[in-house]
Amino acid sequence: MNNKDIKILLVDDEPDILEIVSYNLSNEGYQVITAENGAEGVKKAKKEKPQLIVLDVMMPEMDGIEACENIRRVPELKETIITFLTARGEDYSQVAGFDAGADDYITKPIKPKVLVSKVKALLRRLKKEEGNGELIKIGDLTINRDEYKIVLKGEEIILPRKEFELLSLLASKPGKVFKREDILDRVWGNEVVVGGRTIDVHIRKLREKIGDDCFKTVKGVGYKFVE
Repeated sequence: MNNKDIKILLVDDEPDILEIVSYNLSNEGYQVITAENGAEGVKKAKKEKPQLIVLDVMMPEMDGIEACENIRRVPELKETIITFLTARGEDYSQVAGFDAGADDYITKPIKPKVLVSKVKALLRRLKKEEGNGELIKIGDLTINRDEYKIVLKGEEIILPRKEFELLSLLASKPGKVFKREDILDRVWGNEVVVGGRTIDVHIRKLREKIGDDCFKTVKGVGYKFVE
């Protein structure tokens, strides 16, 4: 997918931010759509169906959290990447954002060029998802979900089933934060109820076998795989 085929929706009530960020993203070839509040953002998201939405949290008429919840109710937008813009130290906003269905967050103030770099990193997930199938390749790590095989730096690693499924889930979308309840549901499903510590134990074992730097804990939310 070329940049010219990618739509990015920016939703912020500060005209200066919309203008500067739009200018920088447009220069990269992206199609940029803007909205000045959450309600307008939801309306334009439904109409334009962007691949990425950048949402400010604090906005008039409808804040970013509510807008995100509304967007996630639209079936055609379930796979759209949503990232929040949050002020430093707004831990509540970050947690609430993930609960509302956001994939990531960007802390502001942030320089436009840095924001563009982060947008590019988020959009790289689209390319990975398009070509994944049953094979995931990230650096020196290859995960063959069809054969339940892990190869790291040319050496095959044998993992217990739950560790394999947990690794496959996190690595399927590098950088995306998976909430603890989602991990329990998708890895353990309807099996015997397990506590939150079960995830922590499995993550610790994966860190020992795959690499400590590959996994990041997002306090109060869950885990993500780091490239």
